[in-house]
Amino acid sequence: MCHVHPPSRYHIPAPLEIQFPTSDSTLINGAGRYVNGSSTELTSITVKRGKRYRFRLVSISCDPNFTFSIDGHNLTIIEVDGVNTEPLVVNEIQIFAGQRYSFILNANQPVDNYWIRALPNPIGTRGIEGGLNAAILRYMGSNATVDPTTTPTTDVISLVESNLVPLSNPAAPGTPEVGGADVSLNLNLNIVPVNATTRFFTINGFTFMPPSVPVLLQILSGKMAATDLLPNGSVYTLPPNKVVELSIPAGTLGGGPVSYISHCIF
Repeated sequence: MCHVHPPSRYHIPAPLEIQFPTSDSTLINGAGRYVNGSSTELTSITVKRGKRYRFRLVSISCDPNFTFSIDGHNLTIIEVDGVNTEPLVVNEIQIFAGQRYSFILNANQPVDNYWIRALPNPIGTRGIEGGLNAAILRYMGSNATVDPTTTPTTDVISLVESNLVPLSNPAAPGTPEVGGADVSLNLNLNIVPVNATTRFFTINGFTFMPPSVPVLLQILSGKMAATDLLPNGSVYTLPPNKVVELSIPAGTLGGGPVSYISHCIF
């Protein structure tokens, strides 16, 4: 199995930014280049022709989403965010912050080096000129000292999320009616200006401020009730084995994706 992690990289410390920051570089498994930077070594993933590989694609970026592809190869998606899916063949995946995909790559192309592309949207420098926003898929037997010269496919098969079908259908919990959930929560997202240069993201009027003791350590200590966890307003207590309905009104300017780790959303 191969793991691919495309985060975004910023060269300006966050406190010095006076607007939404634009990433300077895309890192794939910790390596990447930036405009007018040095030709640092890129991440290389080596495959053997005739073999099939399961890739784990995870976006750990801050803000941009990425259009991910590997020149000359199809990507057969088999899992999304922990849910096995019926195989879906694409050659381009748009992945947002916190999302996870597993896909099968069939190493059936001529022995060569191929660009792995992770193009940031909607901000950041596009393209892979000079190895920007890229890594390398190398076949055994290819020249391991040169960058690829491949070009992206012109016959694009983009991922359409509505085409994803779970391999097994657990059925949505609760009853199919308004108010059928045991618990209903509304998460109102907003951006609140503090001064001329600073704005805070809020959820139901609260901005997350890191507590002196991380939340997970508070839980592990066993000394605090769930309702007393800090920071105030940022921790929600839910009853076990209940159906929870989350409502998130749309329309927040500059809002980002929302990810629910280890939970399936129906």
